[in-house]
Amino acid sequence: MTQPTADLAHLRAQVDQLVRAGDTRQLKAIRDKLKSGLDKRDLGVRTSKYGAHPVRWVEERLRQTVWSKQREILHAVRDNRRTAVRSGHGVGKSWTAALVACWWLDTHEPGEAFVVSTAPTFSQVRAILWRYIRKHHRAGDLAGRVNQTEWLIDDELVGYGRKPADTDEDGFQGIHARYVLVILDEACGIPGQLWTAADALATGPDCRILAIGNPDNPASHFRKVCTPGSGWTQLTISAFDSPNLTGETIPEGMAAALVSREWVEEKARDWGEENPIYRAKVLGEFTQDAANQVVRASDVAACRLPDEKRATADELLPVELGVDVGGGGDETVIRERRGRRAGREWRAHTDRPEKIAPLVLAAVKETGATAVKIDSIGIGFGVIGELRNAANRGEHTAQIVGVNVSTAASRPDKYLNLRAEMWWELGRGLSERGGWDLCGMDNGDTAVAQMLEPRWDVDPSGRIRVEKKEEIKKRLGRSPDNADALLLAFYNSGITRVRWL
Repeated sequence: MTQPTADLAHLRAQVDQLVRAGDTRQLKAIRDKLKSGLDKRDLGVRTSKYGAHPVRWVEERLRQTVWSKQREILHAVRDNRRTAVRSGHGVGKSWTAALVACWWLDTHEPGEAFVVSTAPTFSQVRAILWRYIRKHHRAGDLAGRVNQTEWLIDDELVGYGRKPADTDEDGFQGIHARYVLVILDEACGIPGQLWTAADALATGPDCRILAIGNPDNPASHFRKVCTPGSGWTQLTISAFDSPNLTGETIPEGMAAALVSREWVEEKARDWGEENPIYRAKVLGEFTQDAANQVVRASDVAACRLPDEKRATADELLPVELGVDVGGGGDETVIRERRGRRAGREWRAHTDRPEKIAPLVLAAVKETGATAVKIDSIGIGFGVIGELRNAANRGEHTAQIVGVNVSTAASRPDKYLNLRAEMWWELGRGLSERGGWDLCGMDNGDTAVAQMLEPRWDVDPSGRIRVEKKEEIKKRLGRSPDNADALLLAFYNSGITRVRWL
C-alpha cells in the first residue's frame, strides 16, 4: 500500500471511531482533512481532464450550462495572457468571471496557482464576484473553504479579492506563483495605477488577466485596452448576443437571469439607440464624448462610482427637492437631493396642479425637505400656488421656489439664459468636478441617459446656448424630464447668484 493510500485508510478508520463516539467536532476536522487528501489525489486527474477544457469543467464539475459567449470567455482566458471583455447589462459577466476563477484553482496545484480580484470598491469585490465564487464553490463541492473575499486550501491562501487605494501600484505585491490569474471586475471603474499593479503580477507565460465590465466611461483605462492594437484579446457581448434574443437553447432558470428582449426594446424607446447609455448597457460598446455635448459621459461615469466613505449627517444636508412639471403628455418628475447625493425619484403622468401638488407634498413629508424648486413655466405656476397655499394652511414648512429657466442668467455675458447656466454649471460643472454623487439615485440610467442628450453652441454674442427642451423632444421624441428635475434639485449648487421667483 502506498503512503497516501495508507494515510487515507487510517483517516477513514478514525472517522468510523469518531462516529461511534459521537464526537462531531473532531469528526468535522477529520472529514475536512480526508476531503483535502482526496482532492489532492484527484488533482492530477482534474488537471489532465479539465485543464485545457474549462467548458467541460463547468458542465461536469458544477453541472452548469454555459452559453456561447461565456464559452468564448473561458476559452480566451485559457489561450491568451490578457483578455478584455466589454459587455452589456444582464449577460452574466461577473458570473462567468467567477467560473474562470474556480476552474483555475480547481485545476492547478495549491501553492502553484493564485487568483487575485479587484473592483472599483470593496463592496463590489465582496458582493459581486466573490458572492458568485462562493456559489460555484458550493455547487461543485470544491477544495478548501471560501469566505467573503478569500479562498483557502489546507489553511493556505490561494485567492483573494482586494481593493487597494486607487494610487497604490504596490497594492498586490507579495504574490509569487507560476499560475496567477488576475480578475478586474467592473473594469471601467478601475484606475490606471491598479492596472499597472495587476500587470506586475501576471508577468509569466502561464499567468492570465481577465478584465470585464460595462463600457460606460470613454476616458477609462478599460477603453484603452479595448482599443485595436492594445495587445489584449478583446471580446464584446451585446444584449443581442443573449440567448433570450438569439434563440440559443439554455435552461429556463438561466434564461430568467439574463437580459430580456422586452428590456432591450424598452431601453431603445426610453434612451434612444444612439444614446451613450444605450450603447454601453445594451450594445456593450464605448462611445466618444461629442464636442457639442453639454454633459460628457466620462465625467458622469466617475460620479456614479460607489463611495465607500460613510457620509456624516451634516454631509447629507440640505435635503431639497427638484420638480419638473409635465405638460403635453410628459411625466412630472420629483427628485430628492441630500447634500451632494442624488436620491429618490417620484414620477406621475399628470399635468393637473391639483393632483401634482399632493404628490410633492407627500415627498416633502417623506424626505423632510426644506426647499422645493419647481419649474415655474406653464403648469408649474399653478403647482407653486397650490403648495404655497398648503404652507399657509400649516401643512408643511418647506420653502417653495419657482424657477423660470427662460429668464436671464446670473452671468448674462456668458450664458444665453438661466437654462444654459444651469446645464453648464450644474450638469457639466458638477460632473467635471465630481461635485455630486449619482451612484445610488433612483432610475439612474434614465436620468443619466437624458443628461447626455442636450447639445450646446454659442449665440451671435458669444454666449453659451443650450438646446431647448422642445428641440430635444422634437429631435429624439423624448423629453429630458428626469434630468431637468435632477438639475432643479441641485439648483444653487455652483451657480454664482441665486434666482428665486
